Parts: sequence; structure tokens; C-alpha cells
Amino acid sequence: MSIQDYLHEKAEESRHNEMFAYLMFTAGAVFFIGGILETLATSTAPDWFLFLPYHLAPEPSGILGLVLTLCGIALLIYGVGMGLFYAHDRAWYMHELFKTHSVKMDTLTTKRQRKRNSKALTA
Repeated sequence: MSIQDYLHEKAEESRHNEMFAYLMFTAGAVFFIGGILETLATSTAPDWFLFLPYHLAPEPSGILGLVLTLCGIALLIYGVGMGLFYAHDRAWYMHELFKTHSVKMDTLTTKRQRKRNSKALTA
């Protein structure tokens, strides 16, 4: 396996992981909104700290809303972080792939120039 094949595979893997990170972000947004809506629907007058309910009814539905909201926030943060990490990772692989490609193109260009120079000398 050449270095270019390896870099292509790693860039593709990083792109795949980046896609899953964005899907994780989307799932976090759905959980977060679902948790807030579920808390609003089941509680009569919840007390809020920013967007987290801190005084809930002792019913399971109140706890479900809090858990959905917290899981949503965690997935949002983790999804954005991993998306940025894999995007940066893929940029590094693409930069290295560009360097290997440019080295290969330079060697081909010098071979062509040598061939032209040798034809010019023989003619």
C-alpha cells in the first residue's frame, strides 16, 4: 500500500467519522428540544435555571424531561467537538496528500524536461 492510498483511506475514514459527529449533533438537538417540550407539557410551573428545570414534579415524566435535556446538551457539545476534531484531522490528511502529490508531479515534470532536453540535443 502506497502512502497516497493510505492517506486517501484515512481521509475517507475521517470524513465518515465527521458525518457521524454531525448526526450526533442532530440527535442532541432533537433530545434537547424534546426534553424541554416534555418538561413544559407535564409540569404545571417548572422553575428554570437558564434552560434546565431544577424543581420538578416527583413524577417519572419530569425526570424524563430532565434526562432528555441533559443528554441532548451532552450530545450537542460532543457532536460539535468531534466534528471539529475530525474536520481538522481530515485537513491534515488532505494537506499531506497534496504534498505527496506535488512531489510526484515534480518528479514527472523533471523527467519530461530531461526527455525534451535530450531530444533537443540529438536533433
